Amino acid sequence: MKLKTKIHLFSTLLTFLIIGLMNIGVYFLFEDMAYDSEYTQFNSDVDEMIQALSKMQEKDDPATILRTYIPPNGGIRILNSKEELQLVVQSIEEITNYQPNFEDGERYSIGMLKGSPVLTISKPVIWSNGEVVEVQTLKQLLEVGNNLDFLRLILLGVTVGGMLLMALSSVTLGKIITNPISKLINTMSHSRISGKYEKITVHPNRKDEMAQMGIAFNEMMEQLEQNYKKQEQFVSDASHELKTPLTVIESYAKLLSRHGFNNIEIAEESVQAIINETSRMKEMVSQMLVLAKSNGKQQHKYELIDVNILVTETLQSMRTAYDRNFLLKGEGPFYISTDTEQLRQLLFIILDNARKYSEKDIKTTIAETDDGVTISIMDYGDGIPKEDLDRIFDRFYRVDEARNRKTGGTGLGMAIAKDIANRLSATLTIQSMVGFGTTIHIFLPSNQILIDF
Repeated sequence: MKLKTKIHLFSTLLTFLIIGLMNIGVYFLFEDMAYDSEYTQFNSDVDEMIQALSKMQEKDDPATILRTYIPPNGGIRILNSKEELQLVVQSIEEITNYQPNFEDGERYSIGMLKGSPVLTISKPVIWSNGEVVEVQTLKQLLEVGNNLDFLRLILLGVTVGGMLLMALSSVTLGKIITNPISKLINTMSHSRISGKYEKITVHPNRKDEMAQMGIAFNEMMEQLEQNYKKQEQFVSDASHELKTPLTVIESYAKLLSRHGFNNIEIAEESVQAIINETSRMKEMVSQMLVLAKSNGKQQHKYELIDVNILVTETLQSMRTAYDRNFLLKGEGPFYISTDTEQLRQLLFIILDNARKYSEKDIKTTIAETDDGVTISIMDYGDGIPKEDLDRIFDRFYRVDEARNRKTGGTGLGMAIAKDIANRLSATLTIQSMVGFGTTIHIFLPSNQILIDF
């Protein structure tokens, strides 16, 4: 059963139940009020008649007195102590055979006679001969019966009309609720078939849950599309980047196969080229795995460290590994709570990048500001053109293809650095001037900095 049908059925049943219970309550309330009003007035007339009967003498004709008080559409009965009918006066013949049903302890009852209610009041009175008799006064409530019949017709009409209106409103409500869901389902089905990331139209002025669902769906589809494009671009770039070293390896392998065994120079050149390209491929695959892992959740191990000590240790490792001069400017300590190993990896990537593209000294500066701590790494290389700065962190992007081939770069280092910085809530900015060098700033915000103590 569809959701729209379920909504219609549930709304109809709920409406029928609510309106039905309300109408039943109204009917019985009106019925009780009508009977109470008739009882109050009729009981007053009966009391007046009882007083007249109690003053009756033996010479008086009781039938004459009773006819004076006989109600219209009713009658009066006198029953002796043995409940035998002693006297009857009545205004309608139909009431002759009517027998009221008194509940225990009650002296009045309401019954039905030919579809109309009959009110009966029974009270004792001392008869003229001294005997205690029971006087039953009966009145057929024709007007009350007609009013109740009319009320039933009105309530029935209200119930039917209410159900029709509610049915129409439930259809409208069902469309309002299910139409966005149907659009969502159709859009998802069409996207699955076509392979496109389609979106649904959401009215800008709507603020209800359906509109929020549509906005959330569109944002999800946009994110999926962006991720797919990034993945597609990554695969394309990776294929292109791996194709070049494989081609080089294949070419030198063929050259080695043809001439390498007879020419020692060709053999040495081929083996060295294969080793270089294999090493570069190994580094590239390793970096690609790092990028792939960075898309998932990472476990962080935050601890309080002195940034000055960490930078000093990292620079010493770079000096030993590459026999280069790495300078440090800045007086510590600078205490911060961060993931030590990830920050160390970020420093290694940027320092190694500076080393590759500069033959001169590499200068590192640590400075504390009101907003946080900034680590600046400066090289004196060729610099980066202004139009290329915005793409430095893109995967596989190279400013100078020939220069990167020479240095063995893969175009993934700065992309990895950007991912690490994001995980550390750090900010990377680049300043560069062609012919003068490049400076990369690592800004660590103050909300991660603990006051020096």
